[in-house]
Amino acid sequence: MTYLPSFLGGMLIGLSAVLLLLLNGRIAGISGILGRLLGGHAVALNVAFIAGLVCGPILYALVFGATPAMTISASWPLTIVAGLLVGIGTRMGSGCTSGHGILGLARFSKRSFAATIIFLAAGMATATTMGALGWAA
Repeated sequence: MTYLPSFLGGMLIGLSAVLLLLLNGRIAGISGILGRLLGGHAVALNVAFIAGLVCGPILYALVFGATPAMTISASWPLTIVAGLLVGIGTRMGSGCTSGHGILGLARFSKRSFAATIIFLAAGMATATTMGALGWAA
């Protein structure tokens, strides 16, 4: 039963992505949703989606009694720089992992397939390098 929270979470992500696409014609890419929100477009819809992301961990804690244990060993400045680099990367890649990896692949987008391969390869290379250097947590 240890897989149940992950299974349910994946099902909810898929359901929300499909509903957003079918009901509004929008891709559930977080960077695009946040970008549209900051640009003042479809504010109510985008606020609702972001609010759902923020409320998700709270709902999880209510249902399962606590949130999963998590440790972030990086400093705040490093975390902020990493976040900014991710933001730059999502602009350069015309979307984030959620948009390309979840809905882009489901729509058989060649661009999303290429982006997802690059995301995964970069993640594996980083994890391998960090582990080899002894910097992995």
